[in-house]
Amino acid sequence: MTSHGKLSLLRQNERGAVIALIAILLVFFIGIVAIAVDVYHLYVVRNELQNGADSGALAGARELYLDDGTAVDPNSNTIAANTAIQNASEKIPVEVDYNAGANSGDVQRGHWSFSTRQFTPNDSLTAIDIGIYTEAELDANLDYINAIRVATRRQGTPAASFFARIFGYEDFAVSAEAVAYLGYSGSLLPSDVDQPIAICEESILNGDGDYDCNMGRMLNSGNDPNAANTGGWTNFSQPCVTASKPTLDPLICAGGNPNQVNYGQGIGATGGVQDVTFNSFETCWENETDKKRVWNMTLPVIECPANNVSNCPTVVGAVNVDVVWVQRDNPDKDFTDAPREMEDWSCPDGTPGFDCWKSFVDHFNLANVSGPPITDQDYKDMFQKKAIFFLPSCEKIAPAGVTGGTNYGVLAEIPVLVD
Repeated sequence: MTSHGKLSLLRQNERGAVIALIAILLVFFIGIVAIAVDVYHLYVVRNELQNGADSGALAGARELYLDDGTAVDPNSNTIAANTAIQNASEKIPVEVDYNAGANSGDVQRGHWSFSTRQFTPNDSLTAIDIGIYTEAELDANLDYINAIRVATRRQGTPAASFFARIFGYEDFAVSAEAVAYLGYSGSLLPSDVDQPIAICEESILNGDGDYDCNMGRMLNSGNDPNAANTGGWTNFSQPCVTASKPTLDPLICAGGNPNQVNYGQGIGATGGVQDVTFNSFETCWENETDKKRVWNMTLPVIECPANNVSNCPTVVGAVNVDVVWVQRDNPDKDFTDAPREMEDWSCPDGTPGFDCWKSFVDHFNLANVSGPPITDQDYKDMFQKKAIFFLPSCEKIAPAGVTGGTNYGVLAEIPVLVD
């Protein structure tokens, strides 16, 4: 064979090799495209299924307990399932394998442990008193029902395959799962608190450790033990911002805390008189009650060592109180501004102001910081200017915010996703 013939044959062989290589690469690239298209499609389908699982788990966990907290609500499973199937994947309702009344299949109540990162199904309906256990003990207690798991699927109507069917894959069964956890509440939701006044915990705790509100706010910062601070003003700021007049005045009778207030954190506050702010509050009280009715409100409770309100005291609770009197002025204690009528009590016309004050204090069982008044001087010491008086009973308010707080013995209202 001539040189020219050999060269021609070599070229033909090379051309054949290139064609074969192109054919191989074409199959490879088609495979890549098939995988990419179908993987993206499955990603979209799974995200839609995940949305259904998430919404179902959150809805069920929010109703995990009966309203009075005495037992686990078995209907929470149904709520979770019904919420999940309201979601669609490619306009097809998601599938949830659930039998009404059962705690099995794709919807289950149970226990979520943060230490093991595991969900354990449990059909117990018993509510545990979380206030007597530590968080570590509760985390390890599988009988503590604190979560709902929901799974969603596309099995009856699997996600269709596009290019991958070239390789024999006609469709794909896809599923997603979510666990919603209902933890401890450590916050007050916006508007849970009514006025920018914070009550000192040390002033309202009785010997049994319960809240016992018997006296309002005295403004001499604890210099006089008979009229020490029992509260202060707060602008609800977290992190703390100085509770100055510009930050306080807009909050008087304005719908309460604009933002969530978290327990265990500092809150912007101040002691002292704050004349303009107090006067605004007194005017609002008079408009609300005509100085004849008690005024119910919820207020935050703060730590006040030595009856002294700091600029950033720690929030430790909330309390519902009845304001029975607000005293603005009368520095000479002539009792011209003493109450004359309140709820079922009244003072006859012509009665000296001091006698009306004594009758008022006795009728509503008010007390000074040092205890119930005994002598006339005790009654006079109570009649301080710039003071707010509460009835001698109050109700501790349970936090009811978002899951994530410390265990104060109260479950949150709003669950969170953990898996």
